[in-house]
Amino acid sequence: MLMISGTVVIHQHEIEISAIRSPGPGGQNVNKVASAIHLRFDITASSLPDLYKERLLKLHDHRITADGVIIIKARQYRSQEKNREEALRRLQELVRSVSVTPKKRKATKPSRNAKRKRLDSKKKRGNVKSMRGKVDSSNG
Repeated sequence: MLMISGTVVIHQHEIEISAIRSPGPGGQNVNKVASAIHLRFDITASSLPDLYKERLLKLHDHRITADGVIIIKARQYRSQEKNREEALRRLQELVRSVSVTPKKRKATKPSRNAKRKRLDSKKKRGNVKSMRGKVDSSNG
C-alpha cells in the first residue's frame, strides 16, 4: 500500500511493476541482472478519488500517456530494490502534487503612490534619453 495522504492510498495490486535491464552503471553485472524498474499505474482504473483522477489527467507531464497511464522508469541505482523504492516514491510525489489546491489570486489595484512613482521614473528616463540627442553647434 502506498500512502498519499491520511485518507488516500494506492493499493499494491493497482501498480504494475516489472524489472528490465538497465543501461546505467553496473559494469558486467548490467548484462546479467534486470535492475531497472518499469512502473505502470492506470489512473482511470484506480481507486483514487475523482478529484485526484481529474487533476492527474489534466497534468501536462511526459510520464502520463494519452490513455491515462503513468509510466515511471527508475534506473538510478544498481540495486533492483532501491530502484523499486525510487519508482514508488516518484509515483507518490506525482499524486501528492495534485492533492494541493492552488490558492485563488485576488485582483488588486496599484496604490496612488505606486502609480506616481512609476510615472516619475518614466519621466526621468525620458529626460535622460532626450539629453542623448545631437548637440546644436550653430550657436557657438
